[in-house]
Amino acid sequence: MRGPPGPGQAPPRRKRPPEGATHGRAADEERYPGLVRAAVVQVRSGGDKAANLARLAGAVAAAADQGAELVVAPEVAMHGYGRPGTDLAAVAEPLDGPFVAGLAHLAHAHRLTVVAGMFEARGHDERVHNTVVAVGPGGLVARYRKLHLYDALGWCESDRVAPGDPADGVPVFGAGDLVVGLVTCYDLRFPEVARLAAAAGATALAVPAAWVAGPGKAAQWEVLLRARAIENTLYVLAAGQPAPSYTGRSMVVGPAGAVVARLGAGTEGPAAGVLVADLAAAEVAEVRAGMPVLAQRRFAVVPASMPPQGWRG
Repeated sequence: MRGPPGPGQAPPRRKRPPEGATHGRAADEERYPGLVRAAVVQVRSGGDKAANLARLAGAVAAAADQGAELVVAPEVAMHGYGRPGTDLAAVAEPLDGPFVAGLAHLAHAHRLTVVAGMFEARGHDERVHNTVVAVGPGGLVARYRKLHLYDALGWCESDRVAPGDPADGVPVFGAGDLVVGLVTCYDLRFPEVARLAAAAGATALAVPAAWVAGPGKAAQWEVLLRARAIENTLYVLAAGQPAPSYTGRSMVVGPAGAVVARLGAGTEGPAAGVLVADLAAAEVAEVRAGMPVLAQRRFAVVPASMPPQGWRG
């Protein structure tokens, strides 16, 4: 990990990659001014938080060397779920804890914004929040607490994780000319969450995930990512944990639903799990002008009246 600059020193300039180094469609800068170079990184997290942060630091450095201004890492990048029954409260941290501080160090050293998942301590409960944070050179920019917990196909995430509050909505933050919304993994199956981000002004959606492997899951992952892009006319930046436990196949999807760039199931691929693509808010505007589905919608999204998943009275 590169150390931060000393007092009075400017952060180092990011390298621009050589011609053709992006692994997705390089947007035409004359047609689409204000490009934002974004990366998704497909890294594994285990039970050693220091090792996880070091692995993530290497991926962020590789993305920065290719000119990335925004890096999206997987869900629970701080610490994996572990075996069923693992005490997540024992490894959870507050938002001002070591993991977010480590991300801030990376963001400052490389002059970019990092999005990554963590277990957030709640203090008054044995359960934790499954939280995604966006951290820039100045510190925490946004946080999203996973709303829909993975109580499906034999998993029961709500045993150890408490859902976020729907009243918090979906946060967005700026990255160059883009406005980025945050959702997490299983939220993909609930299209209203992505629609909330679009309604809040998002032109890109960051999707950190640990999409559990299984029959048909890889196909569902891609279909859902492309559907969220198409119906909201925005970019989708999906970073998944790799095989064998998870599906991998991190990808960038364009605002008309085309896959711009993708990785395989494992950590193979360009720069060992680092995928870079150029994005343009102007392309989103162009797609929305031709397909104005957001302007034509007839329904608003409001919180459901039923108790939230994992609710305990």
